[in-house]
Amino acid sequence: MRLQESGEMYLETIYILSKKLPYVRSVDVSEHLGYSKPSVSRAVGLLKNGGFITVGENGELKLTEEGYNISQTMFERHTILSECLIKLGVSEETAAEDACKIEHVISEESFEAIKKFISKHP
Repeated sequence: MRLQESGEMYLETIYILSKKLPYVRSVDVSEHLGYSKPSVSRAVGLLKNGGFITVGENGELKLTEEGYNISQTMFERHTILSECLIKLGVSEETAAEDACKIEHVISEESFEAIKKFISKHP
């Protein structure tokens, strides 16, 4: 199942929050993204049905292996694209916003080329 951009954003958010919090709940995702609780609840249901997350008895959201792999990919793309834009002179805030948009549409070939370029030009 191919995720849409919003699904990728939710997975990346769960990943980021899981690094900061002992456990992640829908309300944490809602607050982090600034989305309504019903919107997050609907997305959580879709991600659960798609096999990308599990939901514990206490509402804890956990990434499945597939969800984790996707979230890692999105996080890496976001980080490297932000870094690239900052090195080009873009402000940190704008770089982060633009990277968030680009990370979902960039081809693997183009991303790998940027990643290789960035690693050679620190």
